[in-house]
Amino acid sequence: MTDPAQGHGDDASLGHSLKSRHVAMIAIGGIIGAGLFVGSSTSIATVGPAVIVSYCLAGLIILLIMRMLSEMATLSPSAGSFTELIRIGLGDGAGFVSGWLYWYFWVVVVAIEAIAGGVILAEFLPLPAWQIGLGLLFLMTIANLFSARSYGELEFWLSSAKVAAIIGFIAIAGLWAFGVTSPNGPTFGNLTAHGGFAPRGWGVVLGGVTSVIFALCGAEIATIAAAESNAPARTIARMTGSVALRILLFYVLSILLIASVMPWTAIVPGQSPFASALAFMGIPAAALIMKIVVLIAVVSCLNSGLYVTSRVLFVLARRGHAPQWLVQVNRRRVPVRATLIGSLFGYLALLASVLSPQVVFSFLVNASGATMLIIYLLVCLAQVRQRRLVERSAPERLIVPMWLFPYATYATIAAIVIVLMSMAFDADLRTQLLASAVPTIVAMAAAMINRRRARKAEGMAVA
Repeated sequence: MTDPAQGHGDDASLGHSLKSRHVAMIAIGGIIGAGLFVGSSTSIATVGPAVIVSYCLAGLIILLIMRMLSEMATLSPSAGSFTELIRIGLGDGAGFVSGWLYWYFWVVVVAIEAIAGGVILAEFLPLPAWQIGLGLLFLMTIANLFSARSYGELEFWLSSAKVAAIIGFIAIAGLWAFGVTSPNGPTFGNLTAHGGFAPRGWGVVLGGVTSVIFALCGAEIATIAAAESNAPARTIARMTGSVALRILLFYVLSILLIASVMPWTAIVPGQSPFASALAFMGIPAAALIMKIVVLIAVVSCLNSGLYVTSRVLFVLARRGHAPQWLVQVNRRRVPVRATLIGSLFGYLALLASVLSPQVVFSFLVNASGATMLIIYLLVCLAQVRQRRLVERSAPERLIVPMWLFPYATYATIAAIVIVLMSMAFDADLRTQLLASAVPTIVAMAAAMINRRRARKAEGMAVA
């Protein structure tokens, strides 16, 4: 018997309760996280003011990948997940590998954000960080269990708060940099006054792409959320242009202003450069303001992580790449079981962090590693193959074609390969690359086993 609260096999489909404003803000919020508010400090301190060039190059790679996803999504508007677009382009094996790698990446992110949120709030609450993290994870799980609409509404306001914080910072820092509020006039001289614009050479600037590109991952979340909106293909197509705008506005402009407001040599790795710049300008309670903003970013990422893991696992189950009991949904069209499985990993990580928070956190950060770059590489390969097929059979279906095909796609593939190779030669990043190789190999082995089982089942059915 089927649980009356669950959808039957044929009814196991997601709802369409997300509005365009939800998807648009999910796209923006997916790329704004602690990587910008805190992680950018390491990049600035390592590269210098020319790190804005690193962000521009990394942003261009992400923009081109999003354009590829837009092209494929308009060709297959009912895919339901961008990992399904990879399957359509490269076959079931690639879909299996990309789906499970993406799920793995985001369950790790859920654990990281839950721990980070607990650590931040522990400064204000008389409770251990792991207990606070459990509470945050529980609240976000409940929000995701209600409906896609509840997730979308919560993420809309969290992302709006992040956007408002960045716009506010750009306004304050801009007035200072142009000399309106600073006591000594314009401060753009800081861009070249401390060793030059690229004090450590342009090789370091190019190498900086390797580290900053991870902070820009997340825009593809919108391709998953769009499947639960009224017009997924059109939504994704419209979203592509805004990706470039938010990268330029939120990342490049804010980093440019930070390096203009104060000497880049004063930026301390691991400390929010936004807080440092606000403090340098004499803004009261700058550290507290940024802790609140970072907390909002962490909660937003935790919220999105739970949503993504559930939907990707749901799509995998529908495709036969995950246990079938995960494909069922409740009356609100929410894959409850898939959501709970994603949150379970976070609970286990939080409990493990009781013994050693730093060790567990470092392990999780390394575990996510280069996984997204491997997935993005599969996106590029899938786009090339699908584009060739469509050009031969039905070129009129190319509603949102990839720019400068095939050259832009091949350039993106080359850029991703160069970044992966750079990680192999960087002592600090090599561990992350190796940590990403392990789940990739495991996923490929599992895909082969799954394919053999499918063939065996087909053979028995024929017999």
